[in-house]
Amino acid sequence: VQPHVKKCFEAIKTLEMLPPGRDGRKAHEAVAMNSPDGEYVPLSDHVVCAGPVETWLKGVETSMRGTLSKLLFGCYSDMRKTKKEKWIKEWAGQLALTSGQIEWTSGCTKALNDAEKGNKHALRSMKKKQVSLLSKFSDMVRGNLGKVDRQKVVAIITIEVHGRDVIDRMAKAGCQSVNDFEWLLQLRFYWETGDNLCVVRQTNTKAAYGYEYLGNNGRLVITPLTDRCYTTLTTALHLRRGGLPQGPAGTGKTETVKDLSKALAKTCIVFNCSDGLDY
Repeated sequence: VQPHVKKCFEAIKTLEMLPPGRDGRKAHEAVAMNSPDGEYVPLSDHVVCAGPVETWLKGVETSMRGTLSKLLFGCYSDMRKTKKEKWIKEWAGQLALTSGQIEWTSGCTKALNDAEKGNKHALRSMKKKQVSLLSKFSDMVRGNLGKVDRQKVVAIITIEVHGRDVIDRMAKAGCQSVNDFEWLLQLRFYWETGDNLCVVRQTNTKAAYGYEYLGNNGRLVITPLTDRCYTTLTTALHLRRGGLPQGPAGTGKTETVKDLSKALAKTCIVFNCSDGLDY
């Protein structure tokens, strides 16, 4: 099955297997995921690979989601305690990115609530924080980093730069409440404490974070047009409909949809139906 695993999952190139025979194992056991870019994530629950393939592959999927859910909680709580340099090296890129977005959302929410109470400089001080965070990351990129860590930091910078621009835009527009449209338009990541799950909201929609393992495959720079596409697509999904980005070839329609699926950590399957395919 190993050669085909990467077709079934977004970013699992191979599964780390333990052979049968040792420690009382009767069949192969999957213990970790390897992504195409060389990241290694151990699974919290080992999956016994015996019986029908579709059954244990479903087990791998469940284990992948459970693992990422636990790790995201650990990564987010670890974020405030450890130094950024150490923190990035310890956790998987996807978790570091999402934790950063949850932190950004809670920071902005707090700043907007302060602004509502009459603190005029709340958003400005939030922007200063964001800028100092960005300069920390850019110093890291200039430093000595391994290939995987570098990819992580580049993806994080891409998203955090957009975060800075959003804060800037809100400050200029004079946003003073969590219900201002400029803020509701954004893709916002919340941590629901009761269920320990991550939830993504935009406008009036709410989607559970998908916990699909994505490896470190880089993110797109988010332009105002990308934001508009996201808003339309999340609303369409919320209404149980489909979305249809239109435009000339090579402008990034597919990539935008793929990037949205990365943001929500859901599997994205691309079908290419051109007239050249006749089978």
